[in-house]
Amino acid sequence: MEEEKKEKSFVVKDRRMFSETGESQNGNRDERASDAGEGAASAKPEIAEEETRKEAFDDLGYPEINFANFIISLSTSAMFHFGDFADPATGKAEVNLEAAKQTIDIIGMLEEKTKNNLDPEEMRLVQNLLFELRMRYVQEKDKAGK
Repeated sequence: MEEEKKEKSFVVKDRRMFSETGESQNGNRDERASDAGEGAASAKPEIAEEETRKEAFDDLGYPEINFANFIISLSTSAMFHFGDFADPATGKAEVNLEAAKQTIDIIGMLEEKTKNNLDPEEMRLVQNLLFELRMRYVQEKDKAGK
């Protein structure tokens, strides 16, 4: 019976960089480095810290940070302001056309500032999203005016 428990057990390692009180958990970082086969003394602290942050971020399952994902994130923010998604805090979907317009204007500014610096696919993405969001803004503005 005791042997069955040992076979089915697992180990949980705390990979957080800071404790609940906000203090650095250097011991855990050193332990992770030794687990990975790297000596803590052989790695520069800045590099180890950067790798730990990246590793923690990757563990969350967020998509890669690139221009396309950034623009899509902004467009999702505009859709939130159109009332497409409920606010997690209140559970209600609220329309805020001024915030949606501001987000659309930010994407427009990025389009202008990145002219001739984007690959064709990125440029099409920005132009298509801007078109869709601007049309949606006009529709929502008309609805609000009636």
